Amino acid sequence: MAKEKLVEQITDMETDFAQWYTDICRKAELVEYASVKGFTILRPYGYAIWENIQQIMDGEFKKTGHQNVAMPVLIPESLLRKEGELVNGFAPEVAWVTKGGSEELEEPLAFRPTSETMFCDHWSRVLHSYRELPMLYNQWCSVIRWEKTTRPFLRSREFWWQEGHTIHETAEEAEAETAQQLKCYADFFENVLAIPVVPGRKTEKEKFAGAEATYTCECMMKDHKALQGATSHYFGDKFSRAYNVTFTGRDNKVQYPFQTSWGSTTRMIGAVIMAHGDNNGLVLPPKIAPIQVIVLPIAQHKPGVLEKAQELVDRLAKLGLRVKGDFTDNSPGWKFANWEMKGVPLRIEIGPKDIENNQCVAVRRDDREKLFLSLDELDTKVPELLDAVQKSLYEKAKANMEEHTYPAYSLEEAKKIQEEKGGFIKTMWCGELACEMKMKEQAGMSSRCMPLHQEHLADTCPICGKPAKHMIYWGVAY
Repeated sequence: MAKEKLVEQITDMETDFAQWYTDICRKAELVEYASVKGFTILRPYGYAIWENIQQIMDGEFKKTGHQNVAMPVLIPESLLRKEGELVNGFAPEVAWVTKGGSEELEEPLAFRPTSETMFCDHWSRVLHSYRELPMLYNQWCSVIRWEKTTRPFLRSREFWWQEGHTIHETAEEAEAETAQQLKCYADFFENVLAIPVVPGRKTEKEKFAGAEATYTCECMMKDHKALQGATSHYFGDKFSRAYNVTFTGRDNKVQYPFQTSWGSTTRMIGAVIMAHGDNNGLVLPPKIAPIQVIVLPIAQHKPGVLEKAQELVDRLAKLGLRVKGDFTDNSPGWKFANWEMKGVPLRIEIGPKDIENNQCVAVRRDDREKLFLSLDELDTKVPELLDAVQKSLYEKAKANMEEHTYPAYSLEEAKKIQEEKGGFIKTMWCGELACEMKMKEQAGMSSRCMPLHQEHLADTCPICGKPAKHMIYWGVAY
């Protein structure tokens, strides 16, 4: 039996996935377009989701000793150019300030596209001894990259993120930090955002500009396209040498520290929309939902209904839940559609008959299952239902990824699978750039990562026939 569609103002995902996505971003009041092309306004509901993400993730960072700092938004051109690979990698996206007031600046200033240069410049001034290491920093900020094609959350000219930057006494410590933060991201995606990921290493072609190695969490969306969720980079001592960051080591000799950086952005909200949303709108995992439970009075004009609904709101709030009552004079149907669009995980309805029967009606957002709950059991049943929604969303997303991940043993087979089914295609690979480019040119897929969990599918590369070095994931990505 087809489920009734409550919302008519958004495009069906089966008709036009890209338009469906944009419709949700605006109709759920997450973002609005700004007057500057390529920039968006993060509206209160969208920002509330980001605040919940930020609060949880920041707590995880602090558990491993990271401290928050704030770096300037502007970078002198000479400083940005000290590390060649970084500036070359970001050059097409850098926005510049050339005037201050009415005066031309002596040196152009770049809006930060990322902050490695500023951290290195700072460390070159404050680091003296091995006793001060490691320095484990993170900042929550926005950056500007002058993207040609933009889409809310996924790619915009200004976006909000966190960027971690650390320096260490040894390469081994820095590499362990890189791996630790990758695992932190993978755990966050799976346990908080309810999105399974494939953690792995990027190819040389796809790694971060200036990095020795880049690691990624790759996600699959409902349309079977890939999305890069978060990245963790190991820099070695390349940046330290470029920016003359040194310390006196245990042997009393001057040494260069080893560096990492790692980041995740508001793109995670886009991932949540595309991994869990449906044709009625947003579907939010309870752990990040600004409103976890919406209480709706039914026939609220009748005696005692509003009072009882408010009583339920107060009870659930005392449990530490994020709960709201909708006591506006809109019709119940309008309210149902509105809160479905906004993705609230659980709806509680209470009317005169429910009050008589000492019960309420609970409706799950993920599957719209309707349950009758005794008011005596409300305090235990509602948290249980929220846990069930969180788990269900992860299981559905996991099934989607598993059902649309396919092995391929030739370039032609990989191309055919992608054209007919989409998803992740996993093959062996020789490690050569020429084969990576050939897959892109002939099958339209970029390399996503060499997963940490390697499988042996064959002895040879399916593209060139040479001995294989890695198992790799390919896909069409956002």
